[in-house]
Amino acid sequence: MEDITRYGDRAGTLGRHLARRLVQVGARDVFSVPGDFNLALLDNLVDEPGLNLVGCCNELNAGYAADGYARSGRGPGACVVTFTVGGLSVLNAIAGAYSEDLPVICVVGGPNSNDYGSGRILHHTIDACEQGVVNNLEDAHEQIDTAISTALKERKPVYISISCNLPGIPHSTFLREPVPYFLAPTLSNRMGLEAAVDAAAEFLNKAVKPVIIAGPRLRVSKAQEAFVALADACGYPDKRVIACIGDGSFQVTAQDVSTMIRCGQRSVIFLINNGGYTIEVEIHDGPYNVIKNWDYTRFVDAIHNGEGKCWTAKVRTEEELVEAIGKATGPQKESLCFIEVIVHRDDTSKELLEWGSRVSAANSRPPNPQ
Repeated sequence: MEDITRYGDRAGTLGRHLARRLVQVGARDVFSVPGDFNLALLDNLVDEPGLNLVGCCNELNAGYAADGYARSGRGPGACVVTFTVGGLSVLNAIAGAYSEDLPVICVVGGPNSNDYGSGRILHHTIDACEQGVVNNLEDAHEQIDTAISTALKERKPVYISISCNLPGIPHSTFLREPVPYFLAPTLSNRMGLEAAVDAAAEFLNKAVKPVIIAGPRLRVSKAQEAFVALADACGYPDKRVIACIGDGSFQVTAQDVSTMIRCGQRSVIFLINNGGYTIEVEIHDGPYNVIKNWDYTRFVDAIHNGEGKCWTAKVRTEEELVEAIGKATGPQKESLCFIEVIVHRDDTSKELLEWGSRVSAANSRPPNPQ
């Protein structure tokens, strides 16, 4: 291995180089789950003062948290998991980020560099627009920078696997201050933009009770501030994150309400408790669409456990819902607010019924004759 003493304190380690790069591109919060192969790497991330390492309850939730960070527009999302079991667990979140054009940097602590090619390790990767498997120091700098640059330019997830015995080793290519990135700005089609604005304004002016929902292309176009200004003009001053989730979906990701409380989030979560997977019921009903009912508010209260700011409510009528929303936006506005809304299993919208019917018809088409 190269003698790096001649570089003095200009040389750094692979792990510190990655940490500084993440800070440089705006990934200040990194979501992680420790595992056998990423512990030394996590040490290097913890040592970087510009990074905040957020421990999540499982890898899938870490991926979703990185997805959410990328949606916020502050920079690319980043998550750190371990080889195979962690990489496969985070797969769905990364696939979702890919479909939503989100720059997410998925870093995986991999096997010892000596194990590659030995026949003892089965290597698994996940969907990404760029993959780098770092098992030597000579090209680690290039692989890391290429992957991060690709995430920023393509607005897609990337996958970086780093052998567990490499993060703490210095190398001449890991300078204390990485060379800054330069990304060419994306040019806007002004005529198309003006036409879109005119059409949107005309549509909004006709609306009686407008509801504004931001899609993923808003972020890609870097129009978040303009959207917030529009929301302010329409009288939506409270910019808290509002999430509506079904009981089935919540049971998949419930653990990380704990992380949200620990990190001081003041989101408002509406849980629609209708006793199962109602969307699937409208496509094709069966006993598998019924799930075990939880006392969701007490579940969240147990997670809260008196530490942090959290407020819950269970509502069954429209009047109770209005009262709960008033508390969430009033005296409890600095808390994470969890409102469980009890609805009947068959209480669905006309649009959902129509959509389920169309999907059912599409799914049941007979095979084409051979």
